[in-house]
Amino acid sequence: MKLFASIVSAVLFVSGLAFAQGPCHDDIQKFCKDVQPGEGRMAKCMKDNKDKFSKACQDHMAQMKEAVKEGKEACYEDIKKLCADVKPGGGRIIKCLNENKDKLSDTCKAQHEQMKEKRKERKGKK
Repeated sequence: MKLFASIVSAVLFVSGLAFAQGPCHDDIQKFCKDVQPGEGRMAKCMKDNKDKFSKACQDHMAQMKEAVKEGKEACYEDIKKLCADVKPGGGRIIKCLNENKDKLSDTCKAQHEQMKEKRKERKGKK
């Protein structure tokens, strides 16, 4: 379960960067502007207020939820093997995966690249 939380934290950290600039930006500014990021506080605020968020943001959140599921499936063993001693939070799991990119399984590499491409696409839509 702790490893799953690590994966979720890693994906949310990366996707949080997209949330800050993407379709959820205005909603976050409106409903979560006083929330100090970290330790899941922003994710909790977003979850608590998701019904108030725009359809575009809700759709984006659904995509991120799917990415978490896919990331868990694709990188579970890699994180367990390569990043077991890394404390979750603050993007440390993603940093560990990046530092070990040559050692990642093909499945995790493909998922990692897919996430990077999706982030690039979202940045292009700003």
